[in-house]
Amino acid sequence: MQENLIPANINIADRIYRVQMSPEDEQVVRQSVRIINDKIVEFKTKIPGKDMQDYISMVLVWFVTESKNKNVSIADENHLMGKLEQLESLIDSELQ
Repeated sequence: MQENLIPANINIADRIYRVQMSPEDEQVVRQSVRIINDKIVEFKTKIPGKDMQDYISMVLVWFVTESKNKNVSIADENHLMGKLEQLESLIDSELQ
């Protein structure tokens, strides 16, 4: 429900995004953001010289591959893909 959403600022790849989420999702979102940023740093260390968009793309591929390897249910996968698509749209809108 729209009225139960809380505003939050998340930082991905040194950019701040203002998002709204349900209170139940806040911890998972913040953990996911932490993992994303840690993976970006890891890829930047392993593969220097790329731009940030390359690193973000690498993290997305890693993230989806990890979910496939952990036998995520179809419902969970659809939910995760929906969240990733929302995040991608948010990043795209900020980049334009």
